[in-house]
Amino acid sequence: MSELSNHLRRRVAIDRVSPEIDAGRFAVKRVRGDVVTVEADILCDGHEELECRLHVRHGDTGQWTVLPLECQGNDRWTASFIADRIGLWHYFISARIDAFGTWLRDLGRREAAGENLTVELVAGAQIVTASAHTAPAAEAREIDGLAMQLRSPAWADVARSDRLKDLMTRYADRRDETKLDQPRPVWVDRERARFSAWYEVFPRSWGPPGRHGTFTDLADRLDYVRGMGFDVLYLAPIHPIGTSFRKGRNNSLDATADDVGSPWGIGSREGGHTAIHPQLGTLDDFERLRSRAEALGLEIALDMAVQCSPDHPWVKEHPEWFRHRADGSIQYAENPPKKYQDIVPFDFQSEQWRQLWEALGGVFRFWAEKGVRIFRVDNPHTKPFAFWEWLITDIHRTHPDALFLSEAFTRPKTMYRLAKLGFTQSYTYFTWRTEKEETADYLVEVTTPPVAEFFRPNFWPNTPDILHETLQRGGAAMFEVRLTLAALSVGNWGIYGPAMELLEATPREPASEEYLDSEKYEIKHWPIDSPDSLAPFIRRLNEIRRTEPAMHRVRPPLIQTIDDPQLLAWCKYDPASGSRVLVVVNMEPDTPRSGLLSLDPKALDLGEVESIDAHDLLTGEDATWPLDAITIECTPEHPVQVYRLELVSP
Repeated sequence: MSELSNHLRRRVAIDRVSPEIDAGRFAVKRVRGDVVTVEADILCDGHEELECRLHVRHGDTGQWTVLPLECQGNDRWTASFIADRIGLWHYFISARIDAFGTWLRDLGRREAAGENLTVELVAGAQIVTASAHTAPAAEAREIDGLAMQLRSPAWADVARSDRLKDLMTRYADRRDETKLDQPRPVWVDRERARFSAWYEVFPRSWGPPGRHGTFTDLADRLDYVRGMGFDVLYLAPIHPIGTSFRKGRNNSLDATADDVGSPWGIGSREGGHTAIHPQLGTLDDFERLRSRAEALGLEIALDMAVQCSPDHPWVKEHPEWFRHRADGSIQYAENPPKKYQDIVPFDFQSEQWRQLWEALGGVFRFWAEKGVRIFRVDNPHTKPFAFWEWLITDIHRTHPDALFLSEAFTRPKTMYRLAKLGFTQSYTYFTWRTEKEETADYLVEVTTPPVAEFFRPNFWPNTPDILHETLQRGGAAMFEVRLTLAALSVGNWGIYGPAMELLEATPREPASEEYLDSEKYEIKHWPIDSPDSLAPFIRRLNEIRRTEPAMHRVRPPLIQTIDDPQLLAWCKYDPASGSRVLVVVNMEPDTPRSGLLSLDPKALDLGEVESIDAHDLLTGEDATWPLDAITIECTPEHPVQVYRLELVSP
């Protein structure tokens, strides 16, 4: 009953707290070095002054740092702190009626009105004296002395002194203080969580023609990947591949002795998820590859597929971890009408689910201890939400710098839930957004709060599983459009290479998004030196990302008005540096298009200028544009336009 009484005595309300996810159930995401601005509506009945404070700490325990919240008007209060360490942070807000502050405010009003202040000074002295009860002896004596001075002719200097204000704040009666119901969590990642360029490879395809590639072969060719400006080298699964029900070329059910199988059919007599395919090399070879990549500024990401081939050691050692049919046989994976006979899924509802969770967590820990800090997780939406929340939290306890990319091509709210549970980045519907308006809307959706508080999109024009119809028919121009959209609109992007830069565009059959002769089922030998390669174009996109502050400081793209129905224009703008980048793409690149562009002067802080300098970041040409007559042309030869915009000097 006393707790209820205390609650009823609290006159201050705290509402509309920001940033927060689901009232603190999940963590807001930030990157190390970010300024975290906390806001809330804080109000009370009556007209008293409020004292509002922000309490911040890094980790689950330790001392809270206390910062004052300032009222910005209309009962909206705000304060900021710098998240200077990765890991988990917490904050909460406290607010109380400030009796001394209210008295001091009203005293000034009474003085200005010419009232007799004798009684009011006695009341103020009583407020000051009351705070001495919670102060240490020395400061309590000081407070009593100041209270006495409030009754003297020198009251004015004492009442308005910074020292008295400080003491009244420090030893205020906070028994009726209102606090948030629970601290709000903030998860702080390293920079690569928000800004990265991924390049996906199958290591077995990077050897000389006629031979299975090795880690050593790939290490010797990393200059090619780094030369295009990528900073994450994503490896398709590197583990032993099962032979039972192995798929042949083009996903055939009839594999020959020469077929190498799908890397996602993980596990054989050579081992499981902590083993390496013997033809790729050894753990020492993997470490040499990782070290070579690190020396070039590349970080390795591993594909983590939470599934097994029928030959995985766990199938015999722990059959209770797998789903079984009515006849007792272990069930293979299906996503009707697709069948994956070479894969058996885990049964997360089994009686031994705790042991299964620990074993899978051990896989992630194993590779983290080998120096891997980025994991691309295959189909996480087909595993329990609770498992991912537990696993990511568990890994972050010892490796807070670990990043997780969710490959969840599923319903939007499921994708968002996985992000809330801890996934650092996520694949998106970008690949299937091909019309102007739907693409513009999607760019805004995934980069703007509230979604942007927890969801970091990673845009991929292609993957080994997805060859979109636009690439099948659009030629090099469409490839350039999709590459530009992915690279210059959001902070994280990636490609499956060398299929992307070499314009691989043949589907397995009509209306299919599967590649013909897919690398998932065979070794490819890519002609990366082809004169038709888009590698130079990709390199330039990554250079723009890296060198233009507006691109590197991840902010939502600002959609601009252009009067052609197939031209999509957006700007990236960084107010701190004044950097502005304009991107225009032709969503129908096989047809020349031209449109009148209207830049948003308010969003881009253009002021009253009548013209703007435009530097073409693809050709190097310079021009000055009158703001009321900017015409942008896109041709099949130049389907995208990228400009640095600078204010014309007076």
